Amino acid sequence: MILFSLAQAVTAVGDPTGHVRFSELGLDPNVFSIGWFTLRWYSLAYIAGIVIGWWYLLKLIAQPGAPMARRHADDLVFYATLGIILGGRLGYILFYAPEMIASPLRILRLWDGGMSFHGGVIGTSLGLILFARKHGLNWLRIHDYVACVVPFGLFFGRLANFVNGELWGKPTDVAWGIVFDRTVSSGLEPSRHPSQLYEAGLEGVALFALLWWAFRRTQARYEPGKLVGLFILGYGLARFLVEFFREPDGQEWTQRVAATGLHMGQWLCVPMIVGGVYLIVTAPRRRTRVEPIAGSASVA
Repeated sequence: MILFSLAQAVTAVGDPTGHVRFSELGLDPNVFSIGWFTLRWYSLAYIAGIVIGWWYLLKLIAQPGAPMARRHADDLVFYATLGIILGGRLGYILFYAPEMIASPLRILRLWDGGMSFHGGVIGTSLGLILFARKHGLNWLRIHDYVACVVPFGLFFGRLANFVNGELWGKPTDVAWGIVFDRTVSSGLEPSRHPSQLYEAGLEGVALFALLWWAFRRTQARYEPGKLVGLFILGYGLARFLVEFFREPDGQEWTQRVAATGLHMGQWLCVPMIVGGVYLIVTAPRRRTRVEPIAGSASVA
């Protein structure tokens, strides 16, 4: 249903009578409801990202020189998932909505949305470090492999943002502008950039393609930190660019930050860009002979 509705939006781009109206796409944030239980596309996006990411990770570690064996994968998913949820939620509170600290019950309402990717990165990184120490593995090489699967979650997450009709872009007159229901009810300019789809394309599809090429066609996986450096640099640049087309978050704190000329998301991307460049440049000096966790032959 989601893909069909998006196809409708693309078809409507050429309509000279006006912009695409979000209400006409037939999108509903809820998949279905049974009694008190409601399954949301936002929740499915997280589940799909984790499950498909886990499947793709198994494909990657089946290649020569993997930093861990198949038996580590399930444990890794637990640590990564915990890091995503805790880090993403706490990051959202600290970076975007510090007032939620005064309302502890709101913190637990994950189904209402409110997750920070930057916080999720920090939480996942800490989880992977703990995982690597527990199993005596190279934490930076594990980060490299995990970085290759993250674009799946970003892609599904941004599509879920679009289905929810949230995190829309700035006012625009481009033919593919979307009239989001909430902006109309708020008295704001009706036609806006579908910045959620821009991010799905850049952070999801383009970033996945870059990491796939680096993993399959170069020696990046044997230079600890290069793949994760490509990931955080690519994400940082993509997010920094899209923020010029995206409306700042509505919280008072983030509005004050936007007064600096850059959005909160852009400020948070600056250290990612710098860190990504550093990891890429210094990766060759960290290259050593790789002894695979499973198998017999070393990989140069």
